[in-house]
Amino acid sequence: MLEIIYRHQDFVIINKPPALSVHKDDQDIGLTQMLATQLGVAQVWLVHRLDKVTSGLLILALNEQAAASLSGLFAEHKIQKTYLALATDKPKKKQGLVIGDMQKARRGAWKLLKSRENPAITRFYSVSCEPNLRLFILQPQTGKTHQLRVMMKSLGSPILGDELYGGKVAENEKIKNIDRTYLHAYRLDFCYQGAKFSIECVPKCGVFFQENSVLSQIAQIDLKKFT
Repeated sequence: MLEIIYRHQDFVIINKPPALSVHKDDQDIGLTQMLATQLGVAQVWLVHRLDKVTSGLLILALNEQAAASLSGLFAEHKIQKTYLALATDKPKKKQGLVIGDMQKARRGAWKLLKSRENPAITRFYSVSCEPNLRLFILQPQTGKTHQLRVMMKSLGSPILGDELYGGKVAENEKIKNIDRTYLHAYRLDFCYQGAKFSIECVPKCGVFFQENSVLSQIAQIDLKKFT
């Protein structure tokens, strides 16, 4: 059963677990079909995406009109997304903007360039949870493929457990058995048909997201730092 965080007459917001693709891939039943069956409806519409490794808030429309409207909001960057990530390495800077064009690299990965012709833009700040464990609060201003994962690597702090972008295991016995990629879609802020929505979902999967030091910092998140 998929966890439903919020249900509206036109859409639902679920907490997507990590390791579940938004596309069918090699699964017998895809996410949209799974949710439609769970809700007892004929069809749901995917209006944005999360990487397979990423958990958290995902909006699915319940009719074609809502799908078009919500897809438009995402395309126009009128839905503010806030993500949480964990890393073991200190970043080159603790907060600010990361801006740069993205280019395909090897093995399905991307890399960040210094040029800014059509750049990926991410605003972030970070706080230390404990030695060798840091929480990043990320707000992408654009929607490029693998944007946050590439941005974190560019800071010298690849996301914990992200094998594609070099999330290494530090010399720390505590984190040698990583159980997931530690990236979570935490919050969505948007207006729909004149109503304002601010939906949050703390990560519920992943040993290190459940550490008291991490939960304490999540509880103190201050989104005013982005204004």
